[in-house]
Amino acid sequence: MGITKHIPNLLTIANLLCGCLGILYAYEYPPVLSAYFVWIACVFDFFDGFTARALKAYSPLGGQLDSLADLVSFGVLPSMVMYTWIDAVAPNEWMAYSAFLIAAFSAIRLAKFNIDDNQKDAFIGLPTPANALFITGLVFLQPPFSFVTADAFVLVIITVAFSILLIAPLDLFALKFKNYTWPDNKLRFTFVGLSVLLVGFLLAAAVPLIILLYIILSLVGNKFAKG
Repeated sequence: MGITKHIPNLLTIANLLCGCLGILYAYEYPPVLSAYFVWIACVFDFFDGFTARALKAYSPLGGQLDSLADLVSFGVLPSMVMYTWIDAVAPNEWMAYSAFLIAAFSAIRLAKFNIDDNQKDAFIGLPTPANALFITGLVFLQPPFSFVTADAFVLVIITVAFSILLIAPLDLFALKFKNYTWPDNKLRFTFVGLSVLLVGFLLAAAVPLIILLYIILSLVGNKFAKG
């Protein structure tokens, strides 16, 4: 296979570098730039797995490297973005430190994923990329919802709630289509269709709403599945 076996790992490193740059820009530039780096990191995160499957280039190294990159891009980066937001509006400096719960719980989430063989067709707990998209996507919210990033108490509540969601024992569907029949993919087709509509109407502001939609549809699907 030669050099091609290293392509997935190179894409994973690109994911990691996006996280590093996003953290850097979280300090010096508006948070929208960090949000863009999360988006780019998500693209690399998708394609490293895609190319690993296509090239049959799986390796224990690649699996561990992927988790380490995800911790930086989807754990530490959203923590830093949240920290800067809370620090700018909080009545005391201690509130801002709650932002690092995102990094801590992301680490736990990724460690659990690595040792759990039951998360192939569904996720248990909110995936770290989805959490990072929600957190950084808040910057795109328009009035009357833009108050979210200007209220320290709301930001702390979001931080705690979504940190818990990372490790909560909730089954969330994966966007993996084994076939394209409606009966087997009702949730997925519904999610994709509604997400397209949200993006069409709201553009980038749709990102956090799409993540909320994902969580809600998963919970509704679980309720119907249990009958």
